[in-house]
Amino acid sequence: MEIVKHRRLSDIVRGLYLLCHPLPVLFHTIGVTLFALIAAWPVFVWSKIALVIGAHLAMQLSIAILNDYCDRNVDAAAHKKKPIPLGLVHPSEALIIGIVCVVLMLLLLLPLPPLALLISLLYLVLGQGYNLGLKATPLSGVVFALAIPLIPVYAFVGVGHSTPLLFWLVPVAALLGVALNLANSLPDIEDDTASRVRTLAVLLGVKRSLFVSTLLVFLALALVTILSVTHTVPALPAIIIPTLILTACLACSFAFFSAFYSAVRGRKTYFYLVVLTSLLLAGGWIIGAIF
Repeated sequence: MEIVKHRRLSDIVRGLYLLCHPLPVLFHTIGVTLFALIAAWPVFVWSKIALVIGAHLAMQLSIAILNDYCDRNVDAAAHKKKPIPLGLVHPSEALIIGIVCVVLMLLLLLPLPPLALLISLLYLVLGQGYNLGLKATPLSGVVFALAIPLIPVYAFVGVGHSTPLLFWLVPVAALLGVALNLANSLPDIEDDTASRVRTLAVLLGVKRSLFVSTLLVFLALALVTILSVTHTVPALPAIIIPTLILTACLACSFAFFSAFYSAVRGRKTYFYLVVLTSLLLAGGWIIGAIF
C-alpha cells in the first residue's frame, strides 16, 4: 500500500471522492429522491423536494465521512486502501468536513416540518452510533433495521404528506434493513474477524449471512404480496404485479451466483444487487399504493 506524503490537488480530490463513499451514498440519495417524488405527487413543490433530498444527502455524507474517520486506525492496521490511511485526506480534514455536513443538514432542515428534523436527528444518531462502535457488534443489524424505515417516513413527512401506508413501511423496511446490513458487511468479514470485530455477519459467517440476507428479502417480498393481495394496502395491479415478479426474479438470482459470492468482489456485487432489489420492491410497492 503506497502512502501519499506530498499530496497533489488530484490526490486530494480523489481522496475526498473516496471519503464520501460515492456508491452507497448515491443509492441512499436515489431512494430518498424516489420516495420524495412519490410522496409529493401530483403537486411538486420543487424547493421543498430539493431541501428534503439535500438535507438527507448532507446527512449521508457526514455518516460516510465520519465512518472513515472513526475507522482510520483499524483501516491502517489492516492496510486497507482507504483515503485516510493512504494519506490522501488528513484525519482532521475528514472530521471537519463531516461536522460541516451535519451543520448543512440542520440548516436545510429548518424550513421543513419539525417532525422531519426529529426523524433526521434520530437517523443521524443511529448512523453515528454505528460509526462509534455499534458496527462492531451484532447490534449493527438492529441499527439498520431501525434506520432504513426512517428514510421513506422522512421523505413523506418532509413534503407534508402523511398516509397509513407509512405504518406498513416500517416492518418491510426493517426486514430489508437487516438484509442490507448483512450484505454490506460481507466483503469485510475476513478483516473484521482478524480485527476481532463481532458484527452480525461475522457471527453468522459468509454462507449463513448470504442465506439470512436473501431470506429477509424474500420475507419482505412475501409481506408486501400479502398486504397487496388482501387489500390491506391496496395497490394498482398494473404496477404491483410487475414489481413483485421482478423482485422475485432478482431475489431468486442470488442463489444462482452463490459460488461467485464466495469471493470478496462477488460479495460487493451481491450487496449492490440487494440494494437494487430493495429499491425496486419498496419503490414499486409505494408507487402502486399511492397511485
